Amino acid sequence: QVQLVESGGGLAQAGGSLRLSCAASGRTFSSYTMAWFRQAPGKEREFVGVISWIGRQTYYADSVKGRFTISRDNAKNTVYLQMSSLKPEDTAVYYCAADTSGMVVTATQGYDYWGQGTQVTVSS
Repeated sequence: QVQLVESGGGLAQAGGSLRLSCAASGRTFSSYTMAWFRQAPGKEREFVGVISWIGRQTYYADSVKGRFTISRDNAKNTVYLQMSSLKPEDTAVYYCAADTSGMVVTATQGYDYWGQGTQVTVSS
């Protein structure tokens, strides 16, 4: 069983920055693919970014490319999402997810475990 706990959400102004963290339980965290998704009110959950188990592969949604950076610290069992140049359309609940198979995928169905989410609100 893997437990994921997000933190770092809150209110930011457009153009500002926030850093989200996701702390994971489990002795084999370093072997998990980790990803961030988000869900705005009335919309489906969408892919934001993913990082491979060793951190050498990262992929981003076009909507956040160049503004968001995903990273991980396997010694701390933590994955991060640095968000910069925030826009009102980035407002959503942000979820981290773990894929214990190690595959790098962008679909929600590819992930075994999910956090409870953290709210990010960007004001204009």
